Amino acid sequence: MKVIGTLMPARIGLVAAGVAVVAAASACTAQAPGSATPATAPASAPAAATNTATATASATATASPSATPGTSATVGALVAGFPSKLLPVMPGSKVVASSFDKATTPATAALVGSTAAKPAAVVAYYTKALEAQGFKAVPGNTVGSVASKDFVRAGSETVNIAVPATGGVSTFTIGANVTPESVK
Repeated sequence: MKVIGTLMPARIGLVAAGVAVVAAASACTAQAPGSATPATAPASAPAAATNTATATASATATASPSATPGTSATVGALVAGFPSKLLPVMPGSKVVASSFDKATTPATAALVGSTAAKPAAVVAYYTKALEAQGFKAVPGNTVGSVASKDFVRAGSETVNIAVPATGGVSTFTIGANVTPESVK
């Protein structure tokens, strides 16, 4: 590979790619309170470095922009403490990912799921569930061609659901920003 007129050894490119993959995976993993921050790669690998161990050891530590103390996230299940009364899992759907942070104001919860149901059925299910909790639907049912609905409660609590469909599968994403008392 050529970098500004000089040849770059292939192993440096592989090290940089490997460190980038590790950094990306680290950024997607929420850190437990008091744990060390994940390591990420420097912006560019030095052209003179030829030792894999040296290049990997020189990585600097930075925090993921979304990883804050009190935030929990998981893939394929509801994260521990998830406010399932606030955001119930639609029957017949599969949890793809979830996250929850009750340490901030507003508290935030997110749910990603998939189902064979049509987007309109997913929006109808969550509209009923949220309106039963005092949320009011905001006018509008789409963003572009994607089914999307916003809800407001008490003027400051919000929930948004977006449901794109591809190949007969609806993938819904729900994000809620509510008072910490609402998720107890």
